[in-house]
Amino acid sequence: MAEKPLKSGVKVLLEYGPIIAFFVGYVLLKDRSFSVGGTEYSGFVAVTAMFVPILAMATFFQWRLTGHLSKMQIATLVLVIVFGGLSIWFNDERFFKMKPTMIYLLFAGILGFGLLRGQSYLEAVMDQAMPLQRQGWMILTKRLALFFLALAVANEAIWRTMSTDAWVSFKTFGLPISIFAFFMAQSGVFSRYGTAEEEKES
Repeated sequence: MAEKPLKSGVKVLLEYGPIIAFFVGYVLLKDRSFSVGGTEYSGFVAVTAMFVPILAMATFFQWRLTGHLSKMQIATLVLVIVFGGLSIWFNDERFFKMKPTMIYLLFAGILGFGLLRGQSYLEAVMDQAMPLQRQGWMILTKRLALFFLALAVANEAIWRTMSTDAWVSFKTFGLPISIFAFFMAQSGVFSRYGTAEEEKES
C-alpha cells in the first residue's frame, strides 16, 4: 500500500502537537498535585499521563491518513508507552525522563549494527525523502549514529544534574532544534552525493 502524502500543516500538527501539548500542560500544572485513589501525583506525572494517549492518538491518525508508519515512529510510541507507563505506575518521573535516552540509544544501536554489516539502515527508511549515493548514505548514517549517542548523553546529563524545568525545555525545544541543525549541517553530504540531478540528466 502506497503512503499517502500529508498536507504540511497536518504533518506538523501530528508530529509536534503532542510535544507542545506536553510543554503547555507542564507549564500549567507543574506546581500542582493530584490525588487519585489515595496517591498523590505531581503535575509532571499527571502531564505524562495525558501525553501518552495524545501521542498514541496522533500516531494513529497519521497511520489512518497516510496508511504508513515508519519503524522509528512505532519504536518511539512503544517506548513512550513503556516509560510513561512506568512513571505513572511507580509515581516516579525519572522513568519518563530516561525515555529519550533509551530512544536515541536504540536508534544509534540499530544504525551501528547496520554499519557493522556494511549496510545503511537509514537508507532503507529515508531513501525516498533524500536520494543519495551509497557512499553518502554510509557517511550520513555514521554521523547520525554518533549524533544519537551524543543526544542520549546530553539527555542523561541534563535530567540528572539540572531542574525539571530545564529538562522539559530541552525536550520540547532543544532536541528538535538539535536534530534540525544536524541535518542542516549535512548540506555538504547532500550536495556532493545527491542523486536527483543525475537522475534528471539521465
